[in-house]
Amino acid sequence: MDVPEELARIEADLQAPGAPFETRTEDVLGEKMDVFATRAGSLRELVEASAGFGDAEYLVFSDGSATRRFTFAEHHQLVASTAAALAQRFGIGPGDRVAILGANSPEWIITFWATVSLGAVAVGLNGWWTGPEIRYGLEDADPTVLVADRKRLDRLGGDDPGVPTVVIEDDFTELSGYDPAAGLPDTAIDEDDPALILYTSGTTGRPKGAVNTHRNVIALLGMNFFHGLRILALNPPGPDSPPNCQLVTSPLFHVSGLHNAAIVFLAGGIKSVWTVGRFDPETVMRLIESERVTGWAFTPTMLRRVVEHPEAPRYDLSTLRGGGGGGSAFPPALQARTKELIPGLRSTMGVGYGLTECSALATLNTGEELTAHPESVGRPMPTVQIEIRDPVTGDVVPDGVDGEIHLRGPSVMIGYWQRPEETAEAIGPGRWLRTGDIGRMVDGRLYLASRKRDLILRGGENVYPVEIEQRLEEHPSVAEAAVVGVPDEDLGQAVHAVVVVSEGAALDAETLQTWVGESLAYYKVPATVEFRTDPLPRNATGKVLKQQLLDGGPATFVEE
Repeated sequence: MDVPEELARIEADLQAPGAPFETRTEDVLGEKMDVFATRAGSLRELVEASAGFGDAEYLVFSDGSATRRFTFAEHHQLVASTAAALAQRFGIGPGDRVAILGANSPEWIITFWATVSLGAVAVGLNGWWTGPEIRYGLEDADPTVLVADRKRLDRLGGDDPGVPTVVIEDDFTELSGYDPAAGLPDTAIDEDDPALILYTSGTTGRPKGAVNTHRNVIALLGMNFFHGLRILALNPPGPDSPPNCQLVTSPLFHVSGLHNAAIVFLAGGIKSVWTVGRFDPETVMRLIESERVTGWAFTPTMLRRVVEHPEAPRYDLSTLRGGGGGGSAFPPALQARTKELIPGLRSTMGVGYGLTECSALATLNTGEELTAHPESVGRPMPTVQIEIRDPVTGDVVPDGVDGEIHLRGPSVMIGYWQRPEETAEAIGPGRWLRTGDIGRMVDGRLYLASRKRDLILRGGENVYPVEIEQRLEEHPSVAEAAVVGVPDEDLGQAVHAVVVVSEGAALDAETLQTWVGESLAYYKVPATVEFRTDPLPRNATGKVLKQQLLDGGPATFVEE
């Protein structure tokens, strides 16, 4: 494998016996796996240790009109008080679910840390869901208590959520101020206890709750620190460089905002600056300049909106010395434009691959390697194993051949919440995770192929077509419908619907878009609608031939 010599030396030093990222083989849920030898035993230990950062800033939230700041010491005290309130007012204990539904906020983060410190399970409900989707999540997770903001609760149309609810704007200070002298809980927590549930659409059915354990998230933490230190060793900041400060534009109900930001930054004593509300490129550039931000994790869509913004040259983005992301492919042209506008990213920009089911991260490509292999998502991180298998036979395929990506390691989820069959389909013998994604390995690096499943990647969001198709076909004037992803320069892919109208009926695109938007999140609403009079092309089993819808070619079979 052609790893740059200096990088290979740094990685070897970081993983040497007795070094911070030494690995050893241990039993994980009945399987022998490589794990980091030195690690925290639970997420609560991270909160305990964070008090040592004292008056350094942990959280900065800016909505454009006001800024709220919290030190690590303040945050530690608020978490302890909130944990005491959850335990004593709501009876929250090990295994109980606390659902969190809201925009990014300090209250979201405090609730998360308080919940996991009790040995309970934090459930991050998707803040972009509509009322029916919220109701589904609450029924599925069956939480003991819901912590939510008014805007999301309003989507329920005034109906009772069906669970005791803490309204962030009205009631949260009663939790955070419940017992200012409280200490953190001392409940026993095992590494393999569930810590959190985040919902992911995956490849089939309704959204599923991926259950990450304390071990899973702490394994991810080790990967992040390993990467941070190797980048620091390769690119040490100059004497006038500002201290580490990370911008966060990802939602907390995603692994990008929760795992790779709120959790990593607390453990590392890193200041984090959070945007509130819709993504706005000028807000991002303003905050980078005013807060002297040194790092930012972005999706390709976010990055493009910044680097192609006409006002970008007017802002001082020179403090940025680290950045990267995933969610969908970063075109080489976008990488080049970014490095031209932001020189500090030329040798540090990273592109990775991961999913909620493996706690966010599996591979990473950065620096010289990204320059040399711009279309790769990188080499496996320490403790992660990857195999490419034939989707039909399950056999490992040769180097350079496309197949289904399988992952293994201590970061792989324990399973899907209350879905044993889906868990068994996703996690096979040896605890290998079947991702459903298609890719190939070349010289130790992973390359993602064009998605051969139906999943649409819209601006870093997973969009599952069946959910939209079902909604479309609920309309009385729709005979049948199919939803596909089409190329979009800004979002990567856009949602496109092909609709056959019932005989004698009349429909227009706006009517159907409104119909979908009444029950599904806005990013699932088709951007374009194509109407047809002929039935949709299907194979012998009745499955719609979506590739034929995309390329317009003739059917490859004879209908009988």
